[in-house]
Amino acid sequence: MTTGRPPALIAVAHGSRDARSAATVSAVVAAVASARPDLDVRLAFLDLNAPSVEQVVDAVAAQGHTHAVVAPLLLGSAFHARVDLPGLLGAARARYPRLRLVQADVLGADPRLVAALQDRVLAACGAAEGVHPSAKCRLGIAVAAVGSTSPTANARTAEVAGRLAALTGLRTELCFATTEPSVAEAMSRLHAHGADRVLVAPWFLAPGLLTDRLVRAAPRAIHADVLGPHPALTDVILDRYHAAIAESSTLSA
Repeated sequence: MTTGRPPALIAVAHGSRDARSAATVSAVVAAVASARPDLDVRLAFLDLNAPSVEQVVDAVAAQGHTHAVVAPLLLGSAFHARVDLPGLLGAARARYPRLRLVQADVLGADPRLVAALQDRVLAACGAAEGVHPSAKCRLGIAVAAVGSTSPTANARTAEVAGRLAALTGLRTELCFATTEPSVAEAMSRLHAHGADRVLVAPWFLAPGLLTDRLVRAAPRAIHADVLGPHPALTDVILDRYHAAIAESSTLSA
């Protein structure tokens, strides 16, 4: 058994039937591995894609790791982060009592990720004629997230819209792909407050069925790209990894 190496980093994505989603999160994790070649960085999925969390934990254990940090690639702390993933890790600990598995915090509304969203907004403005924030066109931004059955999780997501408004100086409204308020409602509010055009800023790591739903629901809006591989995302993932190691070391001291 190999010892003395840093904990493995298992990045866990939600999973999707859309091949673009898996390709995008694979690129995100590849960027993390490139930034830290000293780490054993692996990607796992909660559902719909392979490898599964169980399969990756099996592989990490087989490679002789005694410590691994499981970093959820989730923007919100809802069911998957609070119930689903902890349940999977509990079962894995029972299978491998000598493998220390620590769950890191979700990515959340980290200011660096909001700044990355601003980059996507500015890029979309640059590609659309006459809608740059400095132009005369009055632009409103609909920040679109997945949505949760947890009001607390949705309230935390609302922080993103407020921070993006502060960065851009533009009016923003929050909407969700799976619950209310819808993108149509957000657009109506923005138009009511004087916006000539609306840009949909997807608070998503990767494209998929839900981002396509937003495009269909708002065909006349400008649609920014998802966060995807971005240096800020690499930084935040690694920060969550190191914070989890520090916290687990403190708890075991």
